[in-house]
Amino acid sequence: MSAMQRWLSGLTGRRIGTDSSGNVYYESRGDYLNYGRKRRWVIYAGEPEASSVPPEWHGWLHHSTAAPLDSKRLPWMKEHQRNLTGTPRAYRPKGHDYAGGQRMPTAGDYEAWTPGS
Repeated sequence: MSAMQRWLSGLTGRRIGTDSSGNVYYESRGDYLNYGRKRRWVIYAGEPEASSVPPEWHGWLHHSTAAPLDSKRLPWMKEHQRNLTGTPRAYRPKGHDYAGGQRMPTAGDYEAWTPGS
């Protein structure tokens, strides 16, 4: 994000909060183009990637909730991470070409469907 965008965000909007990744969330000071609601936006801490917005802020950004949800973590909850598809850390099952390309052998009970049979 450019320095100009950060500066304008401070002038035209008010800072609502920051998430655990360092993304900063803003809301316009007045109604946006007479739509009857305020405009909301995020300034990303790193690479501008929409999947880096955690669920508690996603609902607020899209006007589903009036305020960001409580981000209290229970012991069984995992920390939010952005979508890793297309990166070296993406999930690849055992049969994937990048993970060795050897899938589990079938039991021989598989019979391909052919039209007319």
